Amino acid sequence: MSARELITEHLDLWTGAVTKKPSSGRGSNGKTELTGVKKLRELILELAVRGKLLEQNPTDEPASKLLERVRAEKLHLIKQGKIKKRRKLPELTEMTKPFNLPSSWEWSQLEDVGRDWGQKTPKDDFSYIDVASVDSLRGEITQPSILSAEEAPSRARKIVSEGTLIYSTVRPYLQNIAVIESKIEPEPIASTAFAILHPLAGMPARFYLHYLRSPAFVRYVESVQTGIAYPAINDKQFFSGLVPVPPLEEQHRIVQKVDELMDLCDRLEQQTSDQLEAHETLVDTLLGTLTQSENATELADSWARLAAHFDTLFTTEQSIGKLKQTILQLAVMGRLVEQNVGDEPTESLLTNIDQEIASLVKQGLIKKPKPTPEISDSDKFFGIPDSWQWVRLGSLALHSEAGWSPKCHDVPRENQGWAVLKVSAVTWGEFRPSENKELPSNLTPRREYEVHPSDFLISRANTSELVARSVVVPKGAPAKLMMSDKIIRFVFSDQIEPLYINLFNNSPFARSYYLSVAGGTSSSMKNVSRAQIQALAVPLPPLGEQHRIVQKVDELMVLCDQLKERLNQAGETRCQLAEAVVEGALKE
Repeated sequence: MSARELITEHLDLWTGAVTKKPSSGRGSNGKTELTGVKKLRELILELAVRGKLLEQNPTDEPASKLLERVRAEKLHLIKQGKIKKRRKLPELTEMTKPFNLPSSWEWSQLEDVGRDWGQKTPKDDFSYIDVASVDSLRGEITQPSILSAEEAPSRARKIVSEGTLIYSTVRPYLQNIAVIESKIEPEPIASTAFAILHPLAGMPARFYLHYLRSPAFVRYVESVQTGIAYPAINDKQFFSGLVPVPPLEEQHRIVQKVDELMDLCDRLEQQTSDQLEAHETLVDTLLGTLTQSENATELADSWARLAAHFDTLFTTEQSIGKLKQTILQLAVMGRLVEQNVGDEPTESLLTNIDQEIASLVKQGLIKKPKPTPEISDSDKFFGIPDSWQWVRLGSLALHSEAGWSPKCHDVPRENQGWAVLKVSAVTWGEFRPSENKELPSNLTPRREYEVHPSDFLISRANTSELVARSVVVPKGAPAKLMMSDKIIRFVFSDQIEPLYINLFNNSPFARSYYLSVAGGTSSSMKNVSRAQIQALAVPLPPLGEQHRIVQKVDELMVLCDQLKERLNQAGETRCQLAEAVVEGALKE
C-alpha cells in the first residue's frame, strides 16, 4: 500500500481520532489534540527512515559507497586541520540495530555521516541562534537575534553555516530541531545547547532532520537522557545515535516525498480544525438561542431545533461542556421547569427566613446581621418569573464564617483523626473529603469549624477559574474535618435548598460576577472577600421549585455524563484503530 493510499483509505481515522490534551496547570482546560493526524505524521517519518515510503531504485549507488566518500572527505578535512579526529564512540553492533533496512541502505552513527564546525568566540556582530530562533513545527530557523561581540552570552559558541542541522540537546522532547536552509548575515553562531551536524558528500540535512524527529530516534533519546525537570543528552550521546543511511539519490527523493506528505497533513489538520471550529460555532449559536428566547414559544422552537440535530451537535467534550453550562443557565433563569401556582411564594419564604434569623439573634445564638444593600436593576443578570425574587446571598444565610489554618502535616489524616480541609476539597464540583491535611496531635481541634452535611462551602482564594467555586457537603460526609481560612461556610435556613444556591453559584452568571470583583494581581491567585460573596445577587424561586430544579439538573447532568462517556469510548476506539493501522503499516 502506497503512502497516499494509506492516508486516503483511512482518512476518517486520521481526521476523526481527536483527544483532549492534559491540563497544563491546576484548573486549566486542556485543548483538543488531533491525535490521528499526529499519528499519521509519525507514521510517515517512521516509514521514511525504514525505507518503506518509496520503492528502492536498483540503479542507485549503494549507501556503502556513499559512506566511503564521507570517510574520505572527513580524512581530508582532518589533514587540513579543519575538523578534529573522530570521537571515540561505542561500537556499532547487530544487537543495537532497531529494525531491518533495505539491502542498499546501511546503518551508521551520526558521527560518521557528517561533521560539526567547532566553536569560536564572537569578535564582531553576529546572528545568535538559540532555542527561541527555532520554528520547531517546520524545522526552520526564524529571524535570529543580531548581537554585538560585547553582548554575546557565554553559550554563543558553536559555528554553523548554510546546510547545517542543529539539535537541541536540552529537553530534546520539545523537538527544537532545524536546518539552516540559507545563508545568514552577519555570521551565525549557535548556542552550546545544540548539537551541530553538517552532513557531507552532498547529503541533504533535511533527511537527517526527519530521522531525528522520527519515533525511532525519539526512543533512543528517551533511553539515554538524564535529568527530570530539564532532561538532556550530551554531544557524545547524540553522535553515538544510530542512523539509517539510504543511497544519496534516495535521500533526496525521501526528503521530497516527506515534505509533500507533511504538506498534505497540514491541509488535513487545517481542514479538521476548521470543521471543529465551525462545529463549535454552530453549537454556541444554537445553545445561545435557548438562553436568549423571549418567551415560552421561542424557547420551545429553539429546543425543537436543537433536538432535531442533537446527535450531530454534541459530538465533542467541549460541546457537551457547553450543553451543561446552558442547562445551568436555563435552570437558574426559571426556564428549565414549569412554575407551579401551588408553591408557597418566594416573598413568604423570605419573611420566614427573616423571622428565623430574628429569633436566633434574640436567643443569642448568632449576631445580628448587617443589613444588605438593596438590589438595583444593574445587579440583575436577567429577567426572572413573577414568582421569583432577586436577593443577596448573604440575606439567605443564618450565619457564615471562615475556617482556621494551623500548621498541619503535609499528608492526609489517618485513622479518621482531625484534619483541615484544603481548598481543593471544595473547588472541583464535588466535595472531596480526602483533600485534607492532618492536624498535629499537639493542637486542639476547633469544633466550631467542623463541617456538617448541607453546609455550603466556598473557596475565597484560588486561580481565576476556581476562586469562589463551591460545593454542598453531602449526607454521610466524614466527621472531624475543619475548614481552612481559605474556605467560607454558609449555613442556610430550611427554607433554602443549598444545592440550588450551589447551582447558581457555579453558573456562568455568578462566575462573571466573581471575576469582576476578585482581587489579586495574578490569574494564578485570585481572592474574594466574604462581603463580596454575600453581595452576590441570586435569583430565588419558591422552595418547591428549588427542589424541582435541582432534581431536573441532576437528571440532565447524568445524561450528559453518559453521552460524554460514550463519546470517550468512541474516541478511544478511533485512536486504537489509528494505532493499529500504524503498527500494521510498519510490519508490511
